[in-house]
Amino acid sequence: MKYWLFKTEPETFSVDDLARARGATTAWDGVRNYQVRNMLRDEMKAGDLGFLYHSSCDVPGIYGIVKVVKEGYPERAALDRKHAYFDPKSDPAKPTWYSVDVQLEKKIDPPITLETLRKHAQRALSEMLILRRGNRLSVTPVTRDEWRFITSLK
Repeated sequence: MKYWLFKTEPETFSVDDLARARGATTAWDGVRNYQVRNMLRDEMKAGDLGFLYHSSCDVPGIYGIVKVVKEGYPERAALDRKHAYFDPKSDPAKPTWYSVDVQLEKKIDPPITLETLRKHAQRALSEMLILRRGNRLSVTPVTRDEWRFITSLK
């Protein structure tokens, strides 16, 4: 099993949006970064767990835990001319973009804030990508040790 951090802006898609989704499940789509696309397509497996992280908000942090319930598949939105994520260069025969389906396992309330994570950046979370300056990836891997440490904070 692998662990991940899925970053989203709550104004675009929040933990509450996921909780309201049918079966509390949604496609993680709209990723337009090749490094993240490769993780979605090649590395994520059903059963992997992830933190749902809210960014660009008053209190950035981890607001939920999700499970990958469907492994990487060609992103439908990229092929839909009416969708905001449509990509005219995407080809159904050779897809450019991929999605995974995630399901909400549980909300974390109160959230584990970025401020709390930063307090541990010198020790237990020293290598965590979300804490590195300039990291803008919407999905990042989380090590088993980081996962265990962060889940112990609750």
